[in-house]
Amino acid sequence: MARIEPDSIHGHAAPLQDGETVVAEFKADRMAYWRGHLIMAVVLGAAAGLFLVWQGNPYPVAGPFGAVIAIGLRAAYLASEALSETWRLTDRRLLGPGGRAIPRAQIKGARAFLGAVQVTTSAGDRHLIKYQADPTATATRITGGRT
Repeated sequence: MARIEPDSIHGHAAPLQDGETVVAEFKADRMAYWRGHLIMAVVLGAAAGLFLVWQGNPYPVAGPFGAVIAIGLRAAYLASEALSETWRLTDRRLLGPGGRAIPRAQIKGARAFLGAVQVTTSAGDRHLIKYQADPTATATRITGGRT
């Protein structure tokens, strides 16, 4: 399988400040990644098949097969990049890929969202921590138990 080099726009993870300690690390989960793509293939495959039936195509099974093949190839190609994303929660900040650094005091909330965690800041910015094995536990850990 090919390995994708991370895009230079994403940069590197934000460095720790003096005295800052990592409290938790949130890595992308391989099973959550493949489960999400399987769900996407089934839903889009069914939609493609229904569309072909509606159009009167004599081979509507081509839609689901095409969707599964396309989504499977995309998932395999992007897996190395998507599964390398790691978010770190420190005693002061939430650090993400691409140099994202969110002070903990600015985190307004975090909630599970379709196998991911959506973090909202007091300024209204939203960040998505994708492919979490237990998104609810990740959101609870980030917010410190508050809802």
